[in-house]
Amino acid sequence: MTLPPARNFGIDCLRGVAILLVVIHHLALPFRLPLRPSLIGPWVPKRLIDFVSFNGYEAVFMFFVISGFLITTRILERDGELRRVGLRRFYRARATRILPLLLVVLTALSVLALLGVPGFAPGDKQSLPGLVGSALSFTFNWYEGQTGWAPPAWDVLWSLSIEEVFYLVFPLLCLVLPRRLLIVGLAVLALSLMPLRSLVPVSNEVWWEKAYLPGMSAIAWGVLAAIAARRWQPGARDARALAIFGGFCVLLVLGWGELVHRHLFKSGMYGLCAGTGLMLIAFRAHPPRMTRGLQWLARMGRLSYELYLTHMFVVLATVASYRALLGKTQDWTFVVYLPAVALCVLLAVGVERGMAKTLSPALSRKRARGTVLQRD
Repeated sequence: MTLPPARNFGIDCLRGVAILLVVIHHLALPFRLPLRPSLIGPWVPKRLIDFVSFNGYEAVFMFFVISGFLITTRILERDGELRRVGLRRFYRARATRILPLLLVVLTALSVLALLGVPGFAPGDKQSLPGLVGSALSFTFNWYEGQTGWAPPAWDVLWSLSIEEVFYLVFPLLCLVLPRRLLIVGLAVLALSLMPLRSLVPVSNEVWWEKAYLPGMSAIAWGVLAAIAARRWQPGARDARALAIFGGFCVLLVLGWGELVHRHLFKSGMYGLCAGTGLMLIAFRAHPPRMTRGLQWLARMGRLSYELYLTHMFVVLATVASYRALLGKTQDWTFVVYLPAVALCVLLAVGVERGMAKTLSPALSRKRARGTVLQRD
């Protein structure tokens, strides 16, 4: 029987940072509940407010890197080599992990859309069958590129489309390509992030943000990091140095992105992906000790998929409640952030437990056959 890898506190915290940035970003958008105009705005440095408020897109690219790293690591642990990946087991595990919650969320979104709830109803060029069909066929980002921004509660599905199309093709390439050619291809894809981005017309803002290949480039960074971690395991001192340098790169891009773009990298995304990959290699070689004060962050990381798919229900409800109570004033927006994040976590916990209870009989049978779920 193949056992799942032990939880890694450092990687869980890294995922927690990414999902926290996504949740706060969706709260802090200027047309929702921004922090800057609130009463604490004059007392907090603008750069810090921007750091926590407007890095949701970058956080998704961090998720892409982490996802590529974790999925590849589990293939290597279970099958020994990428070229030995078991297709049936891989696809079954992906479907079991992704589809049940996706179907539940799509059902809830559809009901609210039919009721005409703001933030859920399709746009002028969209339809409910189009939204659902593109989500299930993992073409949601393309559908948005053709029809404009999706309703806010649906919009998060774009990144799932990029990931799952990558994972439909990736194991096939592992089987048919020689190892060196596979690595060279992944490296070319990883380094082509900005050239690929430049091919997308800037005039199509939605597609420029959500095109397939730039996101897949970030996943390729994670795959390469997992392959490197398999072949090279740094000592404790080197791992600490890698983690610090990787964290510095990520922090630099998130906090001083305009300077990075102008002076250090053609695109800060290279620094973001490389820094995330270095931290993953370091945490994999020498997992950090669990810190009591960061357990909540690691918990958010372990719930990242549930949080990502469900947090907009809480975000939109929070915005509606705030405006119903306080109207257009933005003085007190900062008050809602902590309870909103806590409610997002509570919803994700409830969803996780409900899905686990529903799927537990099937999971027990899979474990009896030596199959375990992949979690990313």
